[in-house]
Amino acid sequence: MPHTLHHARRTPYTLVAAALLGLAQLAAAAPPVGTLEEVARLPIRPGNVTATNAGRVFATVHPLDKPSGVQLMEVTGPDAYRPWPDASYQSAADNKGDDRIDTPLGIAQDKANRLWIVDMGLNLGKTRVWAFDIASGKLAHKFTLPADVAPKGAFVQDLAVDSERGWGYLADIAPPALIALNIKTGEARRFSASPTLLADPKAVMKVDGKPTLFGGKPASIGVNPLTLSKDGETLYFGAMNGLKWYGVPTHLFRDGADDRSIAAAIRSVGRKPVSDGVATDDAGNHFFTNLNANGIDRLDRRGRLKPLVRDARLSWPDNAQFGPESWLYVSVNQLHKTSAFTGGDDLGQPPYRIMRVWTGTGGNARR
Repeated sequence: MPHTLHHARRTPYTLVAAALLGLAQLAAAAPPVGTLEEVARLPIRPGNVTATNAGRVFATVHPLDKPSGVQLMEVTGPDAYRPWPDASYQSAADNKGDDRIDTPLGIAQDKANRLWIVDMGLNLGKTRVWAFDIASGKLAHKFTLPADVAPKGAFVQDLAVDSERGWGYLADIAPPALIALNIKTGEARRFSASPTLLADPKAVMKVDGKPTLFGGKPASIGVNPLTLSKDGETLYFGAMNGLKWYGVPTHLFRDGADDRSIAAAIRSVGRKPVSDGVATDDAGNHFFTNLNANGIDRLDRRGRLKPLVRDARLSWPDNAQFGPESWLYVSVNQLHKTSAFTGGDDLGQPPYRIMRVWTGTGGNARR
């Protein structure tokens, strides 16, 4: 009888109260939106970073960093890392080759529990895309992009992967272009027929408050950050030196549409800062690294662009990707202090950082 009476007292009102209490407890446990935490302090520059839902953190080593003999790593502690999957895939001056990673940058995960990297092959003269099984570290895919898709001098450095449909999308900044890769067949195509891919002269780069030069001239870099919508049907992109964020239907690439049709379908989504990286959550919010303001900005679904966090430690926040829950992981590498930007000595001062910021949104599922 007591057991029966206990359940009888659970009226709709008590159920609602219990639900509200549960939500309140969850809210109380979550950090304030914009909370910034340090994940790791490293002696080498992380290029792009990604974190699994289980909390494992992987990063490429930036090709503009001083040679270290490590190109892809797993962060194993606040100041520790290991070559990943193992040392046999890393390369040094005396052992470069097609069976080793050369100069990777972009990194991503997919729903099939694979880790993807784009390898620019600056030493080998060819661009490759690698995929590894995260659980075992075994190689799952390796594609070499043909010369007409990634020509000599290409700098293919960002990617997004849609494992459900079997496609990957990449950004080449030199010269600016989007690349679509059919993972099932290995076929790829290059799209460069739109001014939306080009740098905007009005988007001046001033990292740490100073005019940023590249090759002795003001940095002016085209399409770079890109990401996918939750359903994989929209590819979002923009120029690093750009103030607009664009979207294009991905089915046009999958269906083999011509360049004119793709260009005509590109639409402006909203504003963006001068940025190197971006992440899109499941609700359609976009989170940009803001190079000029040492921060992260949020473009919400209503088209409002607002700061999420500002911090002097975010000295060239490179890429951004969601990890567990609402944590947005960011690599910070002082890239503007490398020799490629200074024209002389590397002025970077370790530690270089991997950080994360609490967005308060639902994060994003693996594509």
